[in-house]
Amino acid sequence: MTMTKELFAVLLTAILTNNFVLCKFLGICPFLGVSKKFDTALGMSIAVIFVMVLATAVCYPINAFILVPNGIEYLQTIVFILVIAALVQFVETVLKKYLPDLYKALGIYLPLITTNCAVLGVVLLNIDNNYNFAASIVNSLGGGIGFMIAMIMFSGVREKMENCDIPKGLQGLPITLIAAALTSCSFLGFTGVVDNIFKL
Repeated sequence: MTMTKELFAVLLTAILTNNFVLCKFLGICPFLGVSKKFDTALGMSIAVIFVMVLATAVCYPINAFILVPNGIEYLQTIVFILVIAALVQFVETVLKKYLPDLYKALGIYLPLITTNCAVLGVVLLNIDNNYNFAASIVNSLGGGIGFMIAMIMFSGVREKMENCDIPKGLQGLPITLIAAALTSCSFLGFTGVVDNIFKL
């Protein structure tokens, strides 16, 4: 398989078959908390994509040229969280200055990107999968796009549910979790798609 095909396979896998939210169940907090409206779902998704890709671009060389050569890989989680926290602070400052409406709409969930396990997860999974720098960036981009697709899909489902006559016992969190489970099931159909594409 050529390098281009490998990168494309990594991208498709991250978006569809290994979707961080719907398949690996990472990043559930913003998925449930910010998906009530399309605008906030899209804004959060763009912020997460930016942080994911930038975190990978910064953490990969730190791990490869500082942590591994000095035998201090056990500090990976702490170092990566510090890098992600700094990047989120940067995004928060930019949004507050240039997009105050989106900043207010995202509210507490924006600083929560720091503890969003999807962002930390993608950085750690890149290392566990022995991806090189290019594959790591592509995997992070795919993970972010997959997060955005999940958020937008679920925001559409939740907007439709507002016009439905939901039984009293299921209103609120119960129907939200049921809808999230059904949305997750929709991605099961992509299992094996990437493998079949590249067998052709």
